[in-house]
Order: sequence, then structure tokens, then C-alpha cells
Amino acid sequence: MTNAEKVIKNKMVLIKLAEQLGNVSQACKIIGYSRDSFYRFKKMYDEQGAEGLRELSRRKPNPKNRVDPEVEAAVLAITLENPALGQVRVSNTLKQDGIFV
Repeated sequence: MTNAEKVIKNKMVLIKLAEQLGNVSQACKIIGYSRDSFYRFKKMYDEQGAEGLRELSRRKPNPKNRVDPEVEAAVLAITLENPALGQVRVSNTLKQDGIFV
């Protein structure tokens, strides 16, 4: 069972327990979630089903730390040909070919 499946399972247990007890507050106390979280989970479950309960990443992609695909391909080609070369040596080899990293 993956982490994503565990997260979905815990949220489903909360929803099912609230239905069984007929009391959202008591179910939240037993499981350890807030009522706000319960209602957010319930809304996502009603709209998207169990797949809507998976954990969503809030990280924004940072394209600033990426290089052009051509440069990345050149670096990979050199490192696959010569796996013993270090970062500085690979960079110097690429500089000779006119590629700056």
C-alpha cells in the first residue's frame, strides 16, 4: 500500500465513520481531524469520488533551476559516455563545445 493509498483510506474511514455514527463532531474527535477538514474531504469525495481524496501537492514548479533541453541532453550524453568524470570536468568539456552550464 502506497502513501497515497493510506491517505485516501484514512479520509474514507472518517467519512464512513461519520455516516455510521450520524455525528460529524464525534467522528472527527475519534479519528483526529477537524470538522473543517471533514467537510472539505466530503465535498471532494462527493464531486470526484475516492480519487478526489488523494493528497495534492502545493509546490509550484520552479523553472528557474532548469536548463534548456539541448544542454540537458548534452550533459547526459557526456556523463553516460564517461561516468567517472566529475561536475567540473563535464562543464569544462561542454565549454570546449560551446555549451555553457
